[in-house]
Amino acid sequence: METTDDPFLFEDYFPSMVERLGAEGFMGELCNGFRLLMDVEKGLITFESLKRNTLQLGLVELGDDELIYMLAEGDLDGDGALSQLEFCILMFRLSPGLMDGSKRWMEDVGGASGIVV
Repeated sequence: METTDDPFLFEDYFPSMVERLGAEGFMGELCNGFRLLMDVEKGLITFESLKRNTLQLGLVELGDDELIYMLAEGDLDGDGALSQLEFCILMFRLSPGLMDGSKRWMEDVGGASGIVV
């Protein structure tokens, strides 16, 4: 395994999670992750909720500028916060493995829930 000094190196565990949990179970876990980070009153991930909850999760090395960038990366409607849909889309976009298999997995989720993809 190659070593690196990159503090932002991301190992993509999402494809193995989909295999283990199934598409519907994985989507449930994404929703749980969203709820963990969201502002309960607003139902959105805001800068304040992201900062507060990343500190509680022990991610103390993230600065305000990094948190703002994270929000901006997923904020599709320009409101400065992430809805559950925006969060899930962002998670798919950030996972090369999920992007490769996303059509098949979304069909699995759609079939399980009756949604046509």
